[in-house]
Amino acid sequence: MSGLALSVAFIVMAIAVFRVHAFFALMCSAMLVGLMHAVGQSGDQRFVKAIELVMTEMGSTASKIGFPIAVAAVIGMCLMESGAADKIIRRFIAAVGEARAGLALLGCGFTLCAPVFYDTVMLLLLPLARALSLRTGKNYLLYVLVICAGGAISNGIIPPAPGPLFVAESLKIDLGMAILAGVAFGILPALGAYAAACWFNSRMVVPVREIPGSSLESLSAIAARPEGELPGFAAAVAPVVLPVVLIGGASFLGLFRAQVPVEVAMGIEFLGNKNVALFLAGLVAMALLVRQKKMGWRNAGKTLGHPVETAGVIILIVSSGGAYGAMIKHSGVGEAIRTMAGEHTIHYVFLAWAISASIRAVQGSATVATITAVGIMQSLAGTEGFGVHPIYIMAAIGFGSKFLNWMNDSGFWVVSRFSGLTQGELLRSWTILVSIVSVLGLIEVAVVSSLFPRF
Repeated sequence: MSGLALSVAFIVMAIAVFRVHAFFALMCSAMLVGLMHAVGQSGDQRFVKAIELVMTEMGSTASKIGFPIAVAAVIGMCLMESGAADKIIRRFIAAVGEARAGLALLGCGFTLCAPVFYDTVMLLLLPLARALSLRTGKNYLLYVLVICAGGAISNGIIPPAPGPLFVAESLKIDLGMAILAGVAFGILPALGAYAAACWFNSRMVVPVREIPGSSLESLSAIAARPEGELPGFAAAVAPVVLPVVLIGGASFLGLFRAQVPVEVAMGIEFLGNKNVALFLAGLVAMALLVRQKKMGWRNAGKTLGHPVETAGVIILIVSSGGAYGAMIKHSGVGEAIRTMAGEHTIHYVFLAWAISASIRAVQGSATVATITAVGIMQSLAGTEGFGVHPIYIMAAIGFGSKFLNWMNDSGFWVVSRFSGLTQGELLRSWTILVSIVSVLGLIEVAVVSSLFPRF
């Protein structure tokens, strides 16, 4: 446990005090954890193996998220440059009214982040927040916070998002029930997030800033374009909707797979693979850009350089965070937490939240926190169960995995880089807001589980 505390302190000092790039801070901390764990092991090559394990885990993470992040960055660029993002925003305002744009964006993030990778959705939606704020001239912080809050809640408690889907399968919860319960439990915290976002927005003035690949001049030019120069609405939303439909369809295939012919099921699973689905969406987005800009595909290919370079930084940060989280897991922190928890009599709902929140806070990854927490809870429950329906444990773990989003989480850096908010602004707003959401979710689950423990 002392090694864990030291590694967290190292990350905080390196990034916040010495301004070390997040990639190097996380990688050095991962190696520190590995070397400290190797001290208590045997074997001549244990220190070398510790370093090699860090690199292996980094590569493992990159292999899972590298391509989706790169393609999503390209899709985001195409949405902006083709005018598709502005078209979607204009329809947004026309449909719900400018006064309710924040609620609309909250619902958008909440809906999209269940079947799609969280960072990918942020890369797609944050440009919309930037363009919307330029059009309205206000509420940029509100728009960023509600998008992130809606996505974080959905990603934490609603299958088929990876974390809650894994928990539902581990605890043998019917997937349909898990989805309905996740949606129901997410409504109140989402409304709480909206209220908190409005409060922060009223007290913090955050302008729309230039970010790499998206200058204020280009955003302003897009926002000022006549309606006739923009693509049609169906074409504009296609790059966003297509991966949602394909990935969501593959995720829900298991509910009725027995009734689907094998060839059809294989096709759905192939198209619903996140790499394939996002690649197809990327092609659609590029085709839209080529048509709107009236450029050839050769010229369009030249525009890919900058978004891919930008995505490369995010991929490095995410991969280093994955390596750090893996080394925390390999060092036996989960076992230590389980031992400590076993010495106390704590309500299982609170315990599930506390374990998930603690692991999330120290290593950053919500998915790692979720997977580790459900394994510990399963071992603690034994044959007697939890005393409440497992659906409450799933929700508690999900909300706990969203506690204290700070600089050791890849999502923090994705939001910072693609929104233009500084680290300090995010810590004073987003980190606090998502922690409020986490606690609200815990209170809600605890109250409902005490009133209806078994349904």
